[in-house]
Amino acid sequence: MPLPAPSKRKHIHTRNILCEGYLRNDGLWDIEGHLKDTKSYPFKNNERGEIKPGTPIHEMWIRLTINDHLEIIEVEAKTDYSPFEICQDITPNFKRLVGLKIGPGWRNRALKKVGGTEGCTHLVELLAPIATTAFQTIIPIKDNRKSDIDSKVNPDAVPRLLNTCHAFRSDGDKAKELWPNFYNGPATKLRS
Repeated sequence: MPLPAPSKRKHIHTRNILCEGYLRNDGLWDIEGHLKDTKSYPFKNNERGEIKPGTPIHEMWIRLTINDHLEIIEVEAKTDYSPFEICQDITPNFKRLVGLKIGPGWRNRALKKVGGTEGCTHLVELLAPIATTAFQTIIPIKDNRKSDIDSKVNPDAVPRLLNTCHAFRSDGDKAKELWPNFYNGPATKLRS
């Protein structure tokens, strides 16, 4: 366990979220998210009766098919388990995401389409890690395809990752190592 040893405790709930990215044979990308909630104890549900330990209270899937520009081409959503039958009725609404682009403002644009009573809280929650998975899946492959071309066409272009996090800050060691032309931290002292 990467965290320090915890106090004595009893396991109650598990939420598993798995997101995976795939390059399709047609050149598009599939980004899939899966959410599953289980409890360690039995409990009653008005519609499903007793839900046994380990049986999902929620189990949902969503797949975004996107292009190289992170534009959503197709959406599939499915609810296998939910507390209420009516929860499954809302999954077709996620097709409203078609045409949106993952990037700045993505979450707010998605919420306008499938937020609140127009969607499912748990499927909407999956959209954030799916967006990150899309970047992690597509950008490295896309960047490798065009890095030689870009460096020759526009060597002064600011690197996409510069200042996106602490590690890639423009005055940090990683910027100095990866993008010395864009490093703006203290100059290296020369040894005498």
